[in-house]
Amino acid sequence: MATQPRKAIVELRNIGKTFGTVLALKDVSFDVFPGEVHCLLGDNGAGKSTLIKILAGVHRPSSGEYLIDAKPADIQSPRDALDAGIATVYQDLAMVPLMSITRNFFMGRELTKGWGPFCRFDIARADRVVIKELAEIGIDLRDPAQAVGTLSGGERQCVAIARAVHFGARVLILDEPTSALGVHQAAIVLKYVAQARQRGLGVVFISHNIHHAYAVADRFTLLNRGASKGTFKRSDISRDEVLQAMAGGEDMQRIQAEIDKFAFAEGGTKPP
Repeated sequence: MATQPRKAIVELRNIGKTFGTVLALKDVSFDVFPGEVHCLLGDNGAGKSTLIKILAGVHRPSSGEYLIDAKPADIQSPRDALDAGIATVYQDLAMVPLMSITRNFFMGRELTKGWGPFCRFDIARADRVVIKELAEIGIDLRDPAQAVGTLSGGERQCVAIARAVHFGARVLILDEPTSALGVHQAAIVLKYVAQARQRGLGVVFISHNIHHAYAVADRFTLLNRGASKGTFKRSDISRDEVLQAMAGGEDMQRIQAEIDKFAFAEGGTKPP
């Protein structure tokens, strides 16, 4: 019996985006399958932020197609994206440091009890949900009422990710989740990214750090100056090849040649 081909949860086809006369993206295609981590890599100004904002419904593409479950989708706002199961965890995490972990977890989607004018936040039930969800990813909360600002950077990232998963995300977009973390805290976040993949979620992982990306990614898409340099399976591209593509390859060689020429003209010795 023939195996049915996997269907992408989200697919962008030949996406273009302009801001006035500025071309931010040109003919970029990108897709996310269930149970995979698709890493989006590129230097500053490569177009990563624009692409994820199109996925998240912040921007609308100037050209190209946006498909969900192989059907054209009209995503006009972040709310439309959330309703379709596409959740984004930005670098600032959209959390209030002085509010409790539970309040942050259920912000905008509060569990309630009572009715009419007596309707109120069901804090006891919410606390139980938070303790259970975070225990599943290895965070043993001392008190869900503690301020979220007392958590480490890695723990805050995991709370934001757990919140998105709890509220039904099918695609999880993580914007530089390990950029400001130490080695141990980054490892905690990467572990949970792997757990999200095992649960069948599609994960879009945006990073400058090739070592973190290569640890969890199944596929890589490389962006450079708004254009895609290709999508590769991890088995088809080495860590060094990804790093070379991110660093600009030929551009870096030209720069090095110019530096060598300048140093030699100033009376230095030409490097071997």
